[in-house]
Amino acid sequence: MPICIPDSLPAVDVLRNENVFVMTSSRANTQEIRPLKLLFLNLMPKKIETENQFLRLLSNSSLQINIQLLRIDQRESKNTPIEHLNSFYCDFDNIREQNFDGLIITGAPLGKVAFSDVVYWPKLVEIINWAKEHVTSTMFVCWAAQAALNVLYDLPKFTRTHKLSGVYQHNTVRPNAILTRGFDDTFLAPHSRNADFPLDKIRAYTDLNILAESDITGAYLMATADKRMAFVTGHPEYDSFTLANEYHRDLKAGINPEIPENYFPDNNPDLTPKATWRSHAYLLFSNWLNYYVYQLTPFDLNTRNMTIDD
Repeated sequence: MPICIPDSLPAVDVLRNENVFVMTSSRANTQEIRPLKLLFLNLMPKKIETENQFLRLLSNSSLQINIQLLRIDQRESKNTPIEHLNSFYCDFDNIREQNFDGLIITGAPLGKVAFSDVVYWPKLVEIINWAKEHVTSTMFVCWAAQAALNVLYDLPKFTRTHKLSGVYQHNTVRPNAILTRGFDDTFLAPHSRNADFPLDKIRAYTDLNILAESDITGAYLMATADKRMAFVTGHPEYDSFTLANEYHRDLKAGINPEIPENYFPDNNPDLTPKATWRSHAYLLFSNWLNYYVYQLTPFDLNTRNMTIDD
């Protein structure tokens, strides 16, 4: 089954042109099944681009998924038309009394900003705590993972001396973990962050299971034992050109960025990069939807009686 999204969302045409199976809301309403309810809190500046990236990965599932887009506040966006936000996004007050099978909170370009200085920090803290009672399983991506570690475990904010940008090899450390089922022993994933996730600090401050890691990137994939929370410190959703676009943007802005590692052919920014992480990304989201959401969530979301298997 496909993801189910509003008929006029730009992602419909983008994904269909890629031969991705997308079901519009009008068609889904004719089917008598219980679709998964997935809430998507989009903190990235280019919201339409981010929608396309995540919806593409979520589409690789046999489950029908109803997507509800959520915005953190009413502030105007520099990169997304207000008409788009008003048409497709809801506010937290609209859904705070509801329950959801899954929640994804994206990254945000706030790696160098103190949590207390983030304008929407109180609202994000509220949503993270709300999810513990209203969502079966939540996935935190990149900066959202760092934010959630602070909220849930009081983990201090760690910042890298130099920005991590590129595509890196990771090792699976728990071969039998269901979130990494089907992963190769080593796999590639892109990163673009100033946030740091030191392995020793995560082991000292949290009870999380570290499922994948790297000597360069630190912890990459972590999860709670009850499968209610998953933390992804990289950007598996990135397109082939996302890191290139970021590099050329920063170069134009005079930031003098370093060339993303292990990304451009021959380390030459004039050559076309290729995605080497796509299969891992699809498998990660498919596993999360199946084992952390679908297999765990109750048929009646109002009961919140979940089945947790080892």
